[in-house]
Amino acid sequence: MQTELRKTNFLDFSILIPYLILAVFGLIMVFSTTVPTQLEKGANLYRPIISQSIFFVLSLIGMFIVFRIKLRAIKSQRLIAIVMLVLVFLLIYSRFGPGTYANGAHGWIPIPGVGTIQPAEFAKLFMIWYLSSVFATKQKEIRENDITAIFDQPKWYQNIYRGWRAWILLMLLIELIMPDLGNTIIMGLIALVLIASSGISFRWATGYGKFFVFLILAFFALLFMTGGNLIPGSYINKRLLAFVNPFRTPAILADAGHQIANGYYAISNGGWFGRGLGNSIEKNGYLPFASTDFVFPVVVEELGVIGAVLILCVLFFLILRIYLVGIRARYPFNAMIAIGVGTMLLMQTFVNVGGAIGLIPETGVTFPFLSQGGSSLFVLSLAVALVLNVESHERLENLNELQRRHERNRPNYKK
Repeated sequence: MQTELRKTNFLDFSILIPYLILAVFGLIMVFSTTVPTQLEKGANLYRPIISQSIFFVLSLIGMFIVFRIKLRAIKSQRLIAIVMLVLVFLLIYSRFGPGTYANGAHGWIPIPGVGTIQPAEFAKLFMIWYLSSVFATKQKEIRENDITAIFDQPKWYQNIYRGWRAWILLMLLIELIMPDLGNTIIMGLIALVLIASSGISFRWATGYGKFFVFLILAFFALLFMTGGNLIPGSYINKRLLAFVNPFRTPAILADAGHQIANGYYAISNGGWFGRGLGNSIEKNGYLPFASTDFVFPVVVEELGVIGAVLILCVLFFLILRIYLVGIRARYPFNAMIAIGVGTMLLMQTFVNVGGAIGLIPETGVTFPFLSQGGSSLFVLSLAVALVLNVESHERLENLNELQRRHERNRPNYKK
């Protein structure tokens, strides 16, 4: 009796288990880092962890739905167009709507009884979905015309696929004027990586890579030549000044340098083995945004360098497994989805940790799965579910292909 195989038979536990480890540990860190703030406010100690737990449950439900959806439905141009228009509206509202301002920037939409949502988090995942679908439909043209097939878009206003550059630039512009430099950078890098993995020739991919490396080096050279004073009077300028020298930031901008300096203190306090879970000193009013932007220094302080490295190892294992799905994928859409999600996780980790340890300017990006933030957890969970969907589809298709080959090559015995 032949058993019918389903997608659930091909669920990749090497991706699911690391995700669950990181998400559950993130709940622990949210509780650990928010208790001092809640005590100071005289508020309910359990409200942040309850809110984060609700988003975790919603994330699991969302993952189940995304995993069960057939890929041909996900590729629907009509669905993508509808989501695009809704997302652009939410991004514009989060910039110009009432009650969207916090921590020196716009970008949060208040939801009564729930908290806030951040459309920029959804924009990152949508960019992966959108560009993967666009480039997957251009494979024949890319093989024939190389990179010109990607950037050829006559009459972009007639078709949302032809006008992908205009839509992407619009989203990046809205992000930039929030200002949300961190997510703008991540979205831009995701777009570049997806273009490079779309099937264009190696010389174009490496050529653009070298050009952007040059731009990054030139930016840092200019940053240190000016002492970080690149955009005087702006909120971003505070962080640039703090990055160049957090201990000598002018008094009027001391809050920016204060964050980085106390992040260093937290890392120093942790040593190799940490002070113990829940025993961080810096989260008790010294380190701002300890539950979001600077959760990694608190992890080091409580669990030590060894504990933090173990967390990073689990996260990097997850990222590598996702990249491997993309490398092995037979279909361009599946490959670019996995590569895009892996890039999003990698860049978000690098930007957060790099900002916390002073490697790059701090940009306010959350640490994947560990930082407090329902929107971030929900979007990252959907991204992982999308990769699980792609991997299950690839495994099922590979098995069906082997079965078809077996049927063709099987001897046909006749009496």
